[in-house]
Amino acid sequence: MADAVKFGNYINGEWVDGSSGDVGESLNPAHSKEVVGTFQKSTAQDVDSAIQAATEAQKLWRKETGATRGSFLYKVADILESRIDDVAATMTKEMGKTLPEAKGETARGVAILRYYAGEGLRKTGDVIPSTDPGAFMYTTRKPLGVVGVITPWNFPVAIPIWKMAPALIYGNAVVLKPASEASITAAKVIECFAEAGFPKGVVNFITGSGSVIGQGLADHTHVDGITFTGSDGVGQQVGQAVLARGGKYQLEMGGKNPVIVADDADLDLAVEATISGGLKSTGQKCTATSRVIVDQAIYEEFKEKLVSKVSELKVGDGLDADSWMGPSVSASQLDTVLSYINKGKEEGAKLIFGGRRLEEDGLADGYYVEPAIFDEVDTKMSIAQEEIFGPVLALIKVDGLEEAIEVANDTKFGLSASIFTKNIARMMTFIEEVDAGLVRVNAESAGVELQAPFGGMKQSSSHSREQGTAAIEFFTEVKTVFIKG
Repeated sequence: MADAVKFGNYINGEWVDGSSGDVGESLNPAHSKEVVGTFQKSTAQDVDSAIQAATEAQKLWRKETGATRGSFLYKVADILESRIDDVAATMTKEMGKTLPEAKGETARGVAILRYYAGEGLRKTGDVIPSTDPGAFMYTTRKPLGVVGVITPWNFPVAIPIWKMAPALIYGNAVVLKPASEASITAAKVIECFAEAGFPKGVVNFITGSGSVIGQGLADHTHVDGITFTGSDGVGQQVGQAVLARGGKYQLEMGGKNPVIVADDADLDLAVEATISGGLKSTGQKCTATSRVIVDQAIYEEFKEKLVSKVSELKVGDGLDADSWMGPSVSASQLDTVLSYINKGKEEGAKLIFGGRRLEEDGLADGYYVEPAIFDEVDTKMSIAQEEIFGPVLALIKVDGLEEAIEVANDTKFGLSASIFTKNIARMMTFIEEVDAGLVRVNAESAGVELQAPFGGMKQSSSHSREQGTAAIEFFTEVKTVFIKG
């Protein structure tokens, strides 16, 4: 790779160094000695500067028409589209997912921008009949004001965009705090916003530790709303901080997502979807398949097909054309995955495939782990209850659909779930009874279309929804207007 790039913070329309004068390094998880770029280790002073800029800019931005705001998003989309190859390659180098996945995510970011650009010309209220014959009553919406956007490293293009685009189209100013592990990719996205000519201060970008920057945004009285995606533990801290000062918050957190394979399922389809849903992006998706709940009648056949297919997967650098799965994002994430694999064995599950750290064939200086498949998993084991965020599949044998749904619901999470069956009655029972915000039939658990609401039940979210037209509910407030002539 060329020399590492250096990015500042983007505050009030300018790229500036952080007040600490210190920078952090973003490393390539495929080659851990390679520095992808450096980012600012910002301070509370930098947070204040970004929020002040956003506060002033939002006063005028909110007065622009939806069509005008949308025109800026269309420009960002065009710029990002022209840079798909560069942004995707940076994503692969920085967080490890394969290049085809990175290109697909970047293209999705372009589509999200164009979708919300169009929202600028759609209605924001309704006329409501009044009981007073001489009155006119209607609803409209006003933006929250300043929105803090806190995003994770696993989707460094799509998640910031699906939060920022609706925030901006509805008249808010934003301050983005990306995960440090993907800060260079996020900075390249912000370059697109900067070059689109947004008014100074409407879009701001600040990097650094979550305890300083993320918590600083959550605590700040001039931040009207926080939209967060990340772990449930951190999300709860953010939500509590915002709630304590009367702000608005939106949390999308963990998942322990099940796939149910019924005795009449198309096994080849179910195997392919389990592998795709559970192992792509090295299992580093909140919607990734983690628990594989299989009817006892077809359990052995399914298991055999699954192990056979997984054994064919090529693990390697995401930039290599023949790599199907890349590395974990960091040394700490790799250690987490390996610790869960050890815990699974210690708690009595049977490791029937993989689970090793891979160091041969030039992989020694990367954070590579072999996909792991566990058999004889009890629902109370750690690997069946806790989010691992790695390529680990836990097989659970059940007797019939009723038990399968009970097992599927037996976690604190409720983000996504899928079932494979040809029986319509079973499909409908599953759709009705499974506790998940995203339900898929004969499809993998991971993935949602950008125009559809996305969010979880139980501890997977704050019971709000992102994406699609549902986004307006968080980023605006309803105002009811009564006019008497």
